[in-house]
Amino acid sequence: MTIDKSWFDEMEGRIPHGQIRTRFAPSPTGYMHVGNLRTALYTWLIARHGGGRFLLRIEDTDQGRLVEDAVDVIYATMRRCGLDWDEGPDVGGPVGPYIQTQRRDLYGRYAQLLIEKGHAYRCFCSEERLAQLHQDDSNAKYDRHCLSLSPEEIQARLDAGEPYVIRQRIPEGSTTFHDAVYGDITVDNAELDDQILIKSDGLPTYNFANVIDDHLMGITHVVRGAEYLSSAPKYDLLYQAFGWEIPTYVHCSSVMFSDPATGTVRKMSKRHGDPSYEDLVAQGYLSQAVVNYVALLGWAPHGELAEQEFFTMDQLVGAFEIEGISKSPSAFDMDKLNYFNAAYLRALSPEDFAREAQPWIRRAVKDERYDAAAIAGLLQARCEKLSDIPEKVDFFDQLPEYDAELFTNKKSKTNAEVSLRMLQQAVPVLEALPEWEQDAIHGALVGLAEGLGVKNATLMWPLRIAVAGKAVTPGGAVELCRILGREETLRRAALGMEKLNKIV
Repeated sequence: MTIDKSWFDEMEGRIPHGQIRTRFAPSPTGYMHVGNLRTALYTWLIARHGGGRFLLRIEDTDQGRLVEDAVDVIYATMRRCGLDWDEGPDVGGPVGPYIQTQRRDLYGRYAQLLIEKGHAYRCFCSEERLAQLHQDDSNAKYDRHCLSLSPEEIQARLDAGEPYVIRQRIPEGSTTFHDAVYGDITVDNAELDDQILIKSDGLPTYNFANVIDDHLMGITHVVRGAEYLSSAPKYDLLYQAFGWEIPTYVHCSSVMFSDPATGTVRKMSKRHGDPSYEDLVAQGYLSQAVVNYVALLGWAPHGELAEQEFFTMDQLVGAFEIEGISKSPSAFDMDKLNYFNAAYLRALSPEDFAREAQPWIRRAVKDERYDAAAIAGLLQARCEKLSDIPEKVDFFDQLPEYDAELFTNKKSKTNAEVSLRMLQQAVPVLEALPEWEQDAIHGALVGLAEGLGVKNATLMWPLRIAVAGKAVTPGGAVELCRILGREETLRRAALGMEKLNKIV
């Protein structure tokens, strides 16, 4: 039966032209891993650099792997990373719907059109038969058993209600496709399988829906991982079969991971427990730092920006060119990410840092008497990631058990006897302060050290050990005393003197 072409003409008439149009098309099957984030970022940057439009499309045809609320996670992640979209499920657009299962009726029509053109066919083979083919040869391609069915046989099976899939018919010869990163690649068509386009449940496979949607949405540049290079010839053959213009392919090399546990370098994968974007945020990394670092995983700026590492989003938009994408795999290095994150933390305003740090501070400092903003002020220059914070400030809530040996410090010229004497001298001075303010505490202690004829460190070291119980703290004795308050400072100083009296 001949297909009415008017519907297809109407669909063609909806396609926008004359502008760069890119899309990020995630599957709602879980969290966004680093490779997905890089794909989304590069796709967004190509559109923004070229003054085009960026689309968000949800590819949910793999119903068996859907994760509840995953779409909301995608939205939240994109927004948190600054990747806004011009068209998508929640904002609409001229070529919607933007969720594949809401487009399911159109895929069958395009598959039928391919059948009529001779580029696809129905396959009625049972799962048992297909399993037997692979049992005999695990690398076996489909043997085209159903390609030879006559029209009468096909109609009889359809009338009997037999389930079937629709397969792409791969022609003889070879296929050459062009990629913006890897150049021209030629593949012998004999290596390609007659892939399934429409599954027996009527839903399209990823590869088929991808091509149909990209064309109907006017996508001009398709960005994806290099693992999809092997599928590109099949995409090209589909475009050619329909007589459609082929978009610019941009395949990005793999992101490798330097495993800190084993020292091995391998492809980054969630299956190995490698961190996703959400994991990195949960570990205390700022979105801006993650995005900046991920941008440089396989791309480098040219010209006068060649040595630049830190970019705002606007700067990335201005600098990003496809020519800067590398063929070579890139290594995701946690130490390098720490370097980026530390720089971004230090660049925050004190108010913004305090806001980011407060939840992490309150994980360890439950006592509301201790000002989280004041504690944050001690931390900004002293942590690489926000998750460093709880361990650094847990002493505020509870003085840890510590060894009196901490009072001995060669550089500060202290030992147990000196430390005891310093605390004995400091306590009455602190008790007598009319106001418990940082300048007052600092002035009194510096004046005391001068009166005793010792360096400031000789007095400050034992006081800091007494109030914190740690050799390394964010901030010095004066800052810690001010935050702890007079009563708690004196209580801890007394405990320190007790500890020292036992060994002196």
